[in-house]
Amino acid sequence: MKMLVGLGNPGKKYSHTRHNIGFKVLEELARRHRIEKEESRYDAIVGHLRINQEKLLLVKPLTFMNLSGKAVRPLFNWFKLELSELLVVYDDMDLPPGAVRIRASGGTGGHKGMQSICESLGSRDFPRIRIGIGRPPGGAIDWVLGEFSESEKPLMQDAVEKAASAIECWIKSGIDACMNAYN
Repeated sequence: MKMLVGLGNPGKKYSHTRHNIGFKVLEELARRHRIEKEESRYDAIVGHLRINQEKLLLVKPLTFMNLSGKAVRPLFNWFKLELSELLVVYDDMDLPPGAVRIRASGGTGGHKGMQSICESLGSRDFPRIRIGIGRPPGGAIDWVLGEFSESEKPLMQDAVEKAASAIECWIKSGIDACMNAYN
């Protein structure tokens, strides 16, 4: 079993914001593969599905971004997972809009959702996919909670599709093959 966590903020108000790109990737996977069951558990919406016979959990924390670890840790423990079985997808202001980067582990880059998850798990040693949203011309909060411009939307749709394909590769072939194919 593997757990995929898409970072974002719950509610319609935030659904099309830059900070919710992790949710969008999980929605793309759900579109490609049939969700067998969906439930609310430990401050998250959890979708159950299979890809290549692998059981997957698609997790959208409902705790708001900065408290994502509050939802991830109990699910991680409940399903008795290893760090290598967890993959987190999130936005990154240090990458240009639409860029996709996959890593086997790493730091948080100042991302509050990732900081929360790393602190709650006591480790940074798990795979992640970062999707570039670019640097803001003004304040970071307004930027991440703002919507994509018309010119950014096609880039971001391509990034969402690429990230979903990278996850499918990770499931089938592992993180090294995924990084080689998609970085």
